[in-house]
Amino acid sequence: MHELKQATSLYEVFAGQAARRPDAVAITDGPVEVTYGALETAAREYRAALVRHGVRPGDLVGISLERGWEVVAAILGVLGHGCGYVPLDPSYPADRLAFMARNSGVRSVISAPDNAALPAGFDPVARSAGDAADAEPLPRPAGTPAYVIYTSGSTGRPKGVAVPESAVLELFRSCADGPFEFGLDDVWTQYFSYSFDFSVWEIWGSLLFGGRLVIVPPETTRRPGALLELLAEQRVTVLNAVPSFFKYMPKAYERAPVPLALRYVVFGGEQLDPLSVRRWMDLRPGAETLVNMYGITETTVHTTFGALTADRVASDGSGTWIGEPLAHHRMALLTTEGQPVPEGEPGEVYIAGPGLADGYFGQPDLTAERFLRLKLAGDDETRIWYRTGDVARRLSDGTYVYLGRNDRQISLRGFRVELGEVEAALRAEPDVLDTVALTEETAGGESLLVAYVVLAEDRAATELTARLREACRTRLPAHMLPNRIVVVSEMPLAPSGKLDKARLSTDSGLRVAVG
Repeated sequence: MHELKQATSLYEVFAGQAARRPDAVAITDGPVEVTYGALETAAREYRAALVRHGVRPGDLVGISLERGWEVVAAILGVLGHGCGYVPLDPSYPADRLAFMARNSGVRSVISAPDNAALPAGFDPVARSAGDAADAEPLPRPAGTPAYVIYTSGSTGRPKGVAVPESAVLELFRSCADGPFEFGLDDVWTQYFSYSFDFSVWEIWGSLLFGGRLVIVPPETTRRPGALLELLAEQRVTVLNAVPSFFKYMPKAYERAPVPLALRYVVFGGEQLDPLSVRRWMDLRPGAETLVNMYGITETTVHTTFGALTADRVASDGSGTWIGEPLAHHRMALLTTEGQPVPEGEPGEVYIAGPGLADGYFGQPDLTAERFLRLKLAGDDETRIWYRTGDVARRLSDGTYVYLGRNDRQISLRGFRVELGEVEAALRAEPDVLDTVALTEETAGGESLLVAYVVLAEDRAATELTARLREACRTRLPAHMLPNRIVVVSEMPLAPSGKLDKARLSTDSGLRVAVG
């Protein structure tokens, strides 16, 4: 912990772990076990490859690799070379990858030679075993982010969040100072894609404290029973989960109980499902600490910490208890006029502190709109506050309840999704006259993304739904694809003149075709 407190670079802390315990297993990837020493060597090999390709400290480097331990080695190599990385997940549509690469200014991309998803015109970088850089890690030039992760954008284009290395270090200093006790014996899962910032928490939560990271195979991320078996087999102690998937875990555990070594289950990415947490608590009373954390990419993964108790999840009512801010963050709830709201009243969440991102890469106007320099009432200095668009209320004990959004951004499958971006993908089709994207719940409580579409002509509606679905696949990543596309004859309006969302989802007489 002392080393983390003094550190100025993530690589420096990892290298210290590798020097002290080179033979300890750092990553388990299926049958492959990679030691700290071997991982550090692979990182140096990536650094040597970056040198060969003319990459200089301060550059941004794309990473376009399939899930596995090589992704972690590539991230270490990029950071150790004084660069920042940009995730370019090969499963994303080619147009989206090309936009992200162009917008970030990436020229070189760490990639497998047969990566068909890699946009044309970019320099592919491959690791060469046995060719390792001997030089010490290079410092990162001022202003160079550790990573730029692209999130959904309301304009129809993703926006790149530039996160400084110091923000990641502050997150773990803050968490290790009290809320958590991470150590050498901890085993973490990497459940999330490296394109999702929850992976930053998983990777560095393991490596900074000398733990072991278990790569969860893609097929296992969709099968609760298989995930439980993996947790038991690998003696996982720290599981990070989105509530929409965790809701299936209690039933799977009930059907086939397995011996678990869990110490923490950390929820994030979307609103908690109290029912599934209560069921888990009943099945495993006091066995592990269940934690709910609120945060967003712009505030570096996590902003609050809340250890869950039976009382905290006793109600299925509106709002999710998210605990209190971590030590390195400040939270304020403001009115639309920018004034603090009274205790217990809803207000928009503003966040300040050293965990903030540096803004949106290459989008100064959007950065100025969301990262505001303010001196709030009762504060003795002017700070940069990130305006989240989230709504919460503060309880008398100083903790917070998350209430939802004040705009059209949603949390779905653990990702924040701008409904406007889904609509923009459909409006790009010449046959689409109008479209509205909504979330709807099934009888079983599953959230679905449904796109309602009015066509310029409806004579080929049934055939067109298939084409519209394919158009979405070419423009949107998998987590943003509509579960259903419904062609309607018109967009119904309420007497106020606003869209009648209830009628849109319930009036079967409006429907022309469903795909």
